[in-house]
This record gives sequence, C-alpha cells and structure tokens, in this order.
Amino acid sequence: MDLRLDGRTALVTGGSAGIGLGIARAYVEAGANVMIVSRKAERCEAAAAELRALEGGEVDWRTAHAGDVEGGAGVVADTLERFGSLDILVNNAATNPHAGPVIECPPSAFDKTYEVNLRGPLLWTQSAWRAWMHEHGGCVINIASVAAFKTSSLLGIYGVLKDALVHLTRQLAAELGPGVRVNAIAPAVVKTDFARLLWEGERGEQTARSYPLRRLGEPADVAAAALFLASDASAWMTGDCLVLDGGQLVRFAEET
Repeated sequence: MDLRLDGRTALVTGGSAGIGLGIARAYVEAGANVMIVSRKAERCEAAAAELRALEGGEVDWRTAHAGDVEGGAGVVADTLERFGSLDILVNNAATNPHAGPVIECPPSAFDKTYEVNLRGPLLWTQSAWRAWMHEHGGCVINIASVAAFKTSSLLGIYGVLKDALVHLTRQLAAELGPGVRVNAIAPAVVKTDFARLLWEGERGEQTARSYPLRRLGEPADVAAAALFLASDASAWMTGDCLVLDGGQLVRFAEET
C-alpha cells in the first residue's frame, strides 16, 4: 500500500494545532510539502518550526480566516507561488460558538458556525479548483464530525452543519471527478484543545468508557485516515466519509 506523498503539496486549514497539526505532521513525514493556515501568526510559526524539525517535505505558513471570501484565494495563490502545485486540500478549520439546544441558538452564532464550517470549505475548494485542480487534478478532504449522524443536546448546530459538509463532500465528488477526489472524515471526540469541553476530567473518562474501543481519539488517529485519503492507496474512493468514532455509533442503546 503506497502511502507516500513525495513531490505533492498539501494545504491544511486550521493546521497550527490539534487535528490539523496532526495531519500536517503525517503529510510532511510522508514527503509532502505542506502549507499550514490559521488565524494567529504566532501559533502558525510555532507549528511550522515543529514540522520543519521532521524529516520530509518543506513547510510554510500563512494567516487567514477560513470563512473569509478572499482568504482562500490568497492562500491558494501563495501556495502555488511557494511550492508550484496544490495537490491536496484539507478543510479542517472549524468553530462551535454555541453549546446548547438549536432552538436557543442566536443568529450570530449560527452565522459564524456556517461561515467557518460549511461556507469556508466550499470557498477554499472553489479556489483550489480554479487555480490548480481543474487542470492538474488533486484531492480534497473535509473534516466533518460524528455529530453529523446523531442528535445532541450540546452540539446541535455544529452537527447540522457538519451533516451539510458531508453532503457537500458527496456533491463535489460527483461534480469534480474524475480528476479530483473529494472525501470526508467524521471523528468522534478527539483530545484537542478545540474539544476540551467534551473530554477533560470525569466527563472524558465517562465518554471513553461508553465507546466499544474504550478510549477517546487522538490527532494521530485522524491523521492516519487523512494520509490514506490523500495517497494513492485510496485512488478508487470519492464521495465517501470515514467515520472514526471508537464505535460510538454502534454502542448498545442502554449504554448511552
């Protein structure tokens, strides 16, 4: 199984920490050049320094807001200027400003979640398609969530928009083939700062015990799936969503 990415270039949004940084690390180690993107320069710089210490591809970074209309086009252009290609786009950046019932979600929180979690991936994919992938092909990976496949008392809006992202993945896969493959990954609770509310302390231990595999996810778990989807090992996959949930969706109902 060929999981090498030598000579390819990847752009990872939300790449300075958590799942995004884990994916960037796996890509660099597999030989890819990687452009990481997030909003804060100091975090990007620190992440890039960590990645440059690895053996593998080259690393650079840019700051941008994932939901900004112009941000994607600018970073895509910079990536092409820096590395000469854009073969892999990972739409990983996400936000969740509202934790609670959907019926109580303020319009401003909905708009922010939509802007980053759904509109952003579409805009960045459009930019990558127009600037490079339309002529040269490539691969797009959207980081969704297992929240897309179930209801939640806390993550309702987040789940609604991640569900829409899964369908956007299918739609784009149908439109952009055969040159561009589009797939998604839907993790359950992964131990990152972004998801700290869901795993820290006793709550995380209880959640882990409820999963058939009895542990929470780590960024490396998602990175391994993202490496598979970016590589030639998944050359006959498009429009699919890999669920990484420790068995959460198949656990017995009496355990929920």
